[in-house]
Amino acid sequence: MLLNRNRIVITGGTGRFAQELKKIKSKYQLFFPKKNELNILKVNSITSFLKSKKPKYLIHLAGLSRPMEIHEKFIKKSIDLNIIGTANVTKVCSDFGIKLIYFSTSYVYPGTKGNYKEENSLLPKNNYSWSKLGGESAVHMYPNSLILRVCMTEKPFVHEKAFGDFITNFIFHEDIVKYLLKLINKKGVINVGGKIQSVYNFVKKYNPKIKKNSAKKILGHGYPLNPSMNIDKFKKIIKL
Repeated sequence: MLLNRNRIVITGGTGRFAQELKKIKSKYQLFFPKKNELNILKVNSITSFLKSKKPKYLIHLAGLSRPMEIHEKFIKKSIDLNIIGTANVTKVCSDFGIKLIYFSTSYVYPGTKGNYKEENSLLPKNNYSWSKLGGESAVHMYPNSLILRVCMTEKPFVHEKAFGDFITNFIFHEDIVKYLLKLINKKGVINVGGKIQSVYNFVKKYNPKIKKNSAKKILGHGYPLNPSMNIDKFKKIIKL
């Protein structure tokens, strides 16, 4: 199948990040299929849509995310959407030689010491991060792929309080969109995020009225509080 180098298919087109992607102007033609057009749980559905559009790239955003608790309550749904669905997408992309860009999460790291590099050991802390790592496992098997371990949030921040003792790399959806097209021809794994800081300090810059709360008290004393990533590779690519 001859691929159109200017076409990108984006799964999960109704999600928060996809809504930001729809705003960008670029040389690429973007397709945001609805579930009835491309169902990640049905290989034939994925195959049919990609055959019709012939994209060079597929950005895989579809899956189950928040609230985190949903992955504990509905394990089958988490497995289906984040692991099996991602494996299906990977299989079809490999059939056609389509470049696959998969959005994973910083939470696949152990979260104990922070500043994790892409090659550091992984140890998810909850079902959500296990499900994303399950998706990564399939994508890793396909050489023409890129895994982005992302720490992102919507703007404005949706909560009234922010953790003062949880260290991370939050970056807004709208900011990642600015850099995404500079990354899509890379392969392997790239950590994507912002400055290492507490969630509270990140939010306070944009919302001085934000209140501080404690992750240790809410999540428990044994919960790892520093999944922050080293983003040197990311900064070098986008020339920050």
